[in-house]
Amino acid sequence: MSSSRPSCGTWKPSNDRAMSERKHHDRHASPSPSPTSDPLPHRTEELEGHVEDYFEVDELTSKAFDVRWGTLPGLRFWVEEINNIPIAHRYIFVSFSFFLVGGFLALLMRWQLVVPGNDFVDAETYNQLFTMHGTTMMFLFVIPFIEAVANYFMPLLLGTRDLPYPRLTALAFWTYTWGGLFIFSSFLFGVAPAGGWFAYVPMTNRNFMPGLGMDFWDIGLSVAEIAAMGAAAELIVSILRMRAPGMALHRMPIFAWSMLITAFMILFAFTPLIVGTAMLEFDRKGITSFFVPELGGEPLLWQHIFWIFGHPEVYIMFVPAIGVVSQIVPVFARRPLTSYTLVVAAMLATGFISFGLWVHHMFATDLSPTAMGFFAAASMFIAIPTGVQFFVWISTLWTGRPVVKTPLLFIIGFLAIFVIGGVTGVMLGAVPFDFQAHDSYFVVAHLHYVLIGGVVFPFYAALYFWMPKITGRMMSERLGRWNFWVMFIFFNVAFFPMHISGLLGMPRRVFTYQAGLGWDALNLMSTVGALGFGVGAVMIVVNLIWSMKAGECAGPNPWDADTLDWWEDSPTPDAQFKFIPFIRSRYPLWEQDSFGPQTREEARLLEPLRSKPTRWRGALVVSVIDAKPLAIVKMPHPTMAPFTMSLGFILMFTGVLVDNLWFLGAGGAVTTGAAYAWFRPRPDEDVAIEEIGTDSADDKLPLAMAGPMSNGWWGTIIFIIVLAVALLTLIASYFYLGKGPSAGTPIVPELQSALFATIASLVLGLVIYATGHATRRSRAGLRRIAIGLALPLTSFFLYFTIQAWNETGLRAVESAYGSIFAALLAFQWLVLGLLLIILVLSFLWSLRRPDDPRGHGITLNGELIGYFAVASWLLIAATVYATPRLW
Repeated sequence: MSSSRPSCGTWKPSNDRAMSERKHHDRHASPSPSPTSDPLPHRTEELEGHVEDYFEVDELTSKAFDVRWGTLPGLRFWVEEINNIPIAHRYIFVSFSFFLVGGFLALLMRWQLVVPGNDFVDAETYNQLFTMHGTTMMFLFVIPFIEAVANYFMPLLLGTRDLPYPRLTALAFWTYTWGGLFIFSSFLFGVAPAGGWFAYVPMTNRNFMPGLGMDFWDIGLSVAEIAAMGAAAELIVSILRMRAPGMALHRMPIFAWSMLITAFMILFAFTPLIVGTAMLEFDRKGITSFFVPELGGEPLLWQHIFWIFGHPEVYIMFVPAIGVVSQIVPVFARRPLTSYTLVVAAMLATGFISFGLWVHHMFATDLSPTAMGFFAAASMFIAIPTGVQFFVWISTLWTGRPVVKTPLLFIIGFLAIFVIGGVTGVMLGAVPFDFQAHDSYFVVAHLHYVLIGGVVFPFYAALYFWMPKITGRMMSERLGRWNFWVMFIFFNVAFFPMHISGLLGMPRRVFTYQAGLGWDALNLMSTVGALGFGVGAVMIVVNLIWSMKAGECAGPNPWDADTLDWWEDSPTPDAQFKFIPFIRSRYPLWEQDSFGPQTREEARLLEPLRSKPTRWRGALVVSVIDAKPLAIVKMPHPTMAPFTMSLGFILMFTGVLVDNLWFLGAGGAVTTGAAYAWFRPRPDEDVAIEEIGTDSADDKLPLAMAGPMSNGWWGTIIFIIVLAVALLTLIASYFYLGKGPSAGTPIVPELQSALFATIASLVLGLVIYATGHATRRSRAGLRRIAIGLALPLTSFFLYFTIQAWNETGLRAVESAYGSIFAALLAFQWLVLGLLLIILVLSFLWSLRRPDDPRGHGITLNGELIGYFAVASWLLIAATVYATPRLW
């Protein structure tokens, strides 16, 4: 699918003003029931003082803008493109392909279980299929797919031209793709992982699972996780900072709210898993002993780390589905949601409570009754916000005038299936019942009713709803209805019998079973249902191919929808929002008569973005709460750096996999070169600074290049959040592993070097403040002196922390205590190393171009990293030096 494909409509506007008027007319002339005539009518705003010429621009400027944002030709399109539309096309294609592959693996598993004693595959192969099926669906399909959809539609929903970090979008896609292929390449070498998608230790330690299978899983999964977190950072900054003027938080589309909550959940859930997989890989390499019981390690620590990711991940998948459902239901009910506020509040509650449920998966371990009671209560409590959302959706349909099309059918299917999954989830939240059903096929049935009913069905609704916007063609309604009924019927045929087989005692993850246990007919039925569901899942591909060739022209808004994504043409042009819209309603396409400014002052403020700039890519940043225009941001140009950097990552991870320093060094060199290409100054940045300037005024927006105005500063804040979560994961692991190692190892470490490091950190904090203060005050000399002092202080700080490790006499491989002590200090070394790099770059900018705002941006971002470096050391020192003296 190419975003440059022309619309199939025959209407050709003479100018952009006519385009806007034509779109507005088309929406309000729709033959479908008007949403403004529903049983609960809502007010249409009367606009005053509309600036008539806002949508008028000369043809030369319009074409220059299109060229600036246009798709690259030939091979450059594949390796340099960073626009959100083509990258999202690729993301959707790759993630859905992984879904089909994961489904095929599931069918192979079901075929093995179709009859008792089947020898279609052996036990090892079945374990590999099981591991890769779960890994594919949980890590390579659901999260990447919804992030891909969000990458495409979030700028459209928010009224902005692109995501804030387009290069990061491209890097996340390439890294995710290579990471997924990296894991699947294990099949080519006959070493596919077989430890389950949860990789429980000590089963997955090197002693019990030799070979490279779990190393493929560990490393490839880490790559995919990093990509998901990069996409999450994109969405957070985009939603908070890059909305259309007037789109205050209370006017944001529900889907934007759902993705904002999901993105924060990804940061807090995926970070512990990245830390955990790193710990597991170091154990497998024989470098550490985090999970080795005979050396003081604790296998249950892995379960805690994994499930503090794993259970929130269920809601990381479900919350976007809530957004999809809440986005689609009002369109086909022909009325707004009965309570927008309750749905948003319920999503916030779901996201928060989900992090208090992870022990729900560990009731069968040795936990105290008090702990089990707390987590059982939380498992019940999370059903409340879900119930609130269900009542809002049902009441919206009940009080509206439903138009039943394929997207709404999939939503109705979701409502029916997810209720069953939710009820069985509450059952499993009861500790006595969980003891009986744990690790049985009842849990398999519950999991799939939640994930397929609660995620896949809404995702299919989203595809049928938004595919006309992506392709410009309507999908077949008849084939869509067949698609729904085949999937709905065969899903229940496949998975409902698993409840019964589980209650009859069939354990999960078994590759065969004996006849006469009462499971034969149930497994046959489940296999038939799985085959039918697989056929249904593929039907959407057939429908898409048909629609691309013979589907009706969609037009801008075929559903008469209410949100801004349907304001642009179908398919969406590369140059989105040539004219930035002004939003004054939660349902702009239903309630607004115009999207232009109301006053000359508003028009003058956005004049630099009215089909401009044409020599560089520019977008608008707004205030977080009320979306008031704050500044213009320079968007990156197309570059090979993300593609090249992703190749460097894969080379490095291959080196880690096979313990080859040549691969590791080559990957590091490629990554370093790509980073230089990424961050080096560009001529179009100079043009942007010259045209706009960085000084603000009442009637002029500045260029955001440094500090809280810039997207880079916000990205640094998110990066620090990730670092903080990683540090807290390590500190929690330290306390979980106990007071110390086995006899003979010093529990209370020496203080000398740690005290010197602490003094250096406190002085460094003061100097870092001076660098930021001098930068904000534009005092170039003081800034240069402060950075010059910060460099040796950081070096001394790093030296004393290394000496602190040497004084302990510990070796990470000899005890779990030594492993976690080393991990905490290694974390500090990484932070200080990053700070040193930033300080060197800042110092070079201060010498060569002291007044350049780009150098100021690096310095102010480094200020944040410096503060974190000081705070992290104080936490680490308190943990490993102070607390042992209190025990």
